[in-house]
Amino acid sequence: MSEDTIPILPCRTLQPVLDFYTALGFAVTFTQRSPNPYATVQRGGIQLQFFGMRRYDPAGSYSTCYIRTDDVDALYEEFRTGLRTVYGRVPTRGLPRIGPLRDTSYGMRQFLMTDPGGNCLRVGQPTDTAHHHRPAPEGTFARALHHALLFADSRDDATAAARVLDRALALPDEQPTPVQLLRLLVLRADVARRLGDEETARAALARADAVRLSPEERETADDDLLRLADLRGA
Repeated sequence: MSEDTIPILPCRTLQPVLDFYTALGFAVTFTQRSPNPYATVQRGGIQLQFFGMRRYDPAGSYSTCYIRTDDVDALYEEFRTGLRTVYGRVPTRGLPRIGPLRDTSYGMRQFLMTDPGGNCLRVGQPTDTAHHHRPAPEGTFARALHHALLFADSRDDATAAARVLDRALALPDEQPTPVQLLRLLVLRADVARRLGDEETARAALARADAVRLSPEERETADDDLLRLADLRGA
């Protein structure tokens, strides 16, 4: 026996969604305009199907699916390149958008991507056989980053993430390492953009640009530096 699971996701109109997935390297393998709008896209072993709903609100969507890959870094770079080519930048806010690539606390290396229909695709690669959340790390700033990331990604609560980050960045008697400071500031800029707070985003990006890292630290912070570059260009 052989089975496949194919997500069927909503959208208001098909064409913006099809254009988005074409930019990512998907092929449109089926389209139907009537009696009901319907389409299928495919890229390698990934197949997604979409149906149109005239009164559907993409901004209020909870639709999601998970795509597992054996090379998430390569797929992330291909998607970023395709989006930059079509949109002139890597979209980091609004619809569509692509989030940062990062290692999670539950044994996955992943990124989140939301299409013009508001459908969130989580794309990841296992880094561990155990996928339960690990306990929060020790240390003020490592713990703050841990909780802020859970709020920002797992709970989609940018406001709560911003509160955690602001408390950590305002501590008077304790200082983060340069890498921790960079990560705090990049994430703060990211959630500020999601909240429409451009003034805070610009201030956090300026502070992040001023953080000085050694070559070894830059390797450790490679994912964050990549996200910093995308946020600068947004």
